[in-house]
Amino acid sequence: MGLLKGLKDSISRATDRLFSDEEPKRIGIYGPPNAGKTTLANRIARDWTGDAIGTESHIPHETRRARRKENVEIERNGKTVTIDIVDTPGVTTKVDYEEFTDEMEKDDAVRRSREATEGVAEAMHWLREDVDGVIYVLDSAEDPITQVNTMLIGIIESRDLPVLIFANKIDLDDSSIKRIEDAFPQHQTVPLSAKEGDNMDEVYDNIAEYFG
Repeated sequence: MGLLKGLKDSISRATDRLFSDEEPKRIGIYGPPNAGKTTLANRIARDWTGDAIGTESHIPHETRRARRKENVEIERNGKTVTIDIVDTPGVTTKVDYEEFTDEMEKDDAVRRSREATEGVAEAMHWLREDVDGVIYVLDSAEDPITQVNTMLIGIIESRDLPVLIFANKIDLDDSSIKRIEDAFPQHQTVPLSAKEGDNMDEVYDNIAEYFG
């Protein structure tokens, strides 16, 4: 019986691998608030499907629920990779309603902070349970060495998920790609400007290579 069970398990694992290659991989777009995650998700979705995923804003925590765009086919160098993009809320250790009071009334600010906190929990659930790979977006004009970034990269590594780090906002004067490369030298860093569309060819080459 033990031999038969082992054979069945082996066949099952082989079958799972065979068919999993045909299914779109769920790729979570993660990072701190205002790093440009939704801008990047919209850029990818528009380039390959013609549709956007979510609303972009300069106000932190515009994305407060994970949003998914399915069956995005990216063609590079004769190869096609199909992914589901999951645009997740920005992860932070604390959401204070006073962050938003310059932009909106207090009641709206309190509601936004509560929704953003719930969004952080949802993003963490996706990371621990429901993604096959991660695009980690950082603002290249900001210091990448933070508690949130260190924690999330650690979780990604503990799950042995393929991850690409995108150094976004290279169109800004204070941008430093090297600062991000030095912070996480164990991972591939790709520079880009999701807003301006700069270096998107390299972005798509790396997505096809890492997640194909």
